[in-house]
Amino acid sequence: MDIVTDVTLETKTRPARPRPSVITLTDAAAERVKAIIARARGDEPPVALRVGIKTKGCSGLSYSIEYAAAKTPGDEVVEAKGVTVFIDPKATMFILGSEMDYAEDKLRSGFVFRNPNEKGRCGCGESFRV
Repeated sequence: MDIVTDVTLETKTRPARPRPSVITLTDAAAERVKAIIARARGDEPPVALRVGIKTKGCSGLSYSIEYAAAKTPGDEVVEAKGVTVFIDPKATMFILGSEMDYAEDKLRSGFVFRNPNEKGRCGCGESFRV
């Protein structure tokens, strides 16, 4: 019985698919992020906005947006349309696949999230559940 000691296997590797972004930004959202960062004041100017989730409201969860002077460990980085948005690692599973928009009307203005993971929203629109 012969023993094979030298075996060479050829394998073909596929190129890695690009990882989809946690969120996408509309043009209006990107322009508003640029404007907010340009107007920011303080000792450490922000380089991005950080999107997160807080426990709040009658449906349980609410979006939070704050200035970010630097990336923190675990942050997802979304770079699109000339802006950078960090996603808090605790929020990733709740907002995966969402679209961030900015809207203005006669009564209010602000960022709007279209989240495919939402199962419901409270009547005032301040909070959501997944």
